[in-house]
Amino acid sequence: MSLIAPAAIEALARDRSDARARRDWATADTLRAQIEEAGWKVIDHGVDFNLEPAHPPDLVDDARIRHGSSASVPSRLADPPTGLATVVLVATDWPTDLARALDALSATAPDGTSVVIVADAPSEEQATALEGELAKVAGNPPEVVWTSARLGSAAALDIGIRRASGPVVIVLDSSAEPTSDVVTPLAAALADPSVAVVGAFGVRSGDLRHFESAPAGDVDAIEGYCLAFRRADFAARGPLDERFRFYRNLDLWWSLVLRDEGEGAAPRRAVALDLPVARHEHREWNALSEAERARLSKRNFYRIIDRFGHRRDLLSAPDPTPRRSR
Repeated sequence: MSLIAPAAIEALARDRSDARARRDWATADTLRAQIEEAGWKVIDHGVDFNLEPAHPPDLVDDARIRHGSSASVPSRLADPPTGLATVVLVATDWPTDLARALDALSATAPDGTSVVIVADAPSEEQATALEGELAKVAGNPPEVVWTSARLGSAAALDIGIRRASGPVVIVLDSSAEPTSDVVTPLAAALADPSVAVVGAFGVRSGDLRHFESAPAGDVDAIEGYCLAFRRADFAARGPLDERFRFYRNLDLWWSLVLRDEGEGAAPRRAVALDLPVARHEHREWNALSEAERARLSKRNFYRIIDRFGHRRDLLSAPDPTPRRSR
């Protein structure tokens, strides 16, 4: 059954329709933002419009809450941090990959490490396997947060980070396998206040249009296979832009957000560490056609350009003569 928008939202939508008829696009955009902030989206049909909830509904079944948006997930960000770090993983369609990552963490993570898994409307096979993984964990099992619909990469990570209790958040892709303790060195690197983001795999760019793998040391951004930052920085600079439904380039955008201290101020550092992390096949990438990969990646890349395209001060070694944007 479709939901009926409150009268106040209907009034905003009518005012926006009038503004569009006058070609007052600035006012129309402002009103759209107000509508969306209230949890609704407006769908135009010529001079008419429909209003729909901006997010899927929260669902309750068998005492489990399935969340329809990151905002509906209770946040721990205002609570005092506890432990050493929280590792966040996302479960979607590849149960053997998630099991491998969880087994690796169980074998290598030190005391004080908590784990949050976001079950982002997982496949039936993944959901069943996840239940089995939880059943075999003794002691301090991972927390699992379920969604009522597939919300996408950024929203799923926002959910996991909202539930993080550790002072350091480590985003671990299920294609990555720690073969020894990575939590301790990541947390130690973030004890340096000049460092904003650390991880196992770094990239550099000369023009913010082309990024290439870089060796351990200072880099321009950290790839999301194993990426760590302070929970307090997420509270201050987040959330992630949930228009990044596809994972590609979200890591670059977030690295730059974390490093950016404003134009005219020296940026904080991104540091790639030599960590014991094995990378396996990235199934989400390989499941797509080359054309679809390019389409989704480019859409996300434009979000980096929109915000940081002119910020050559964020680069460790900018090109003296920038190349054309791709």
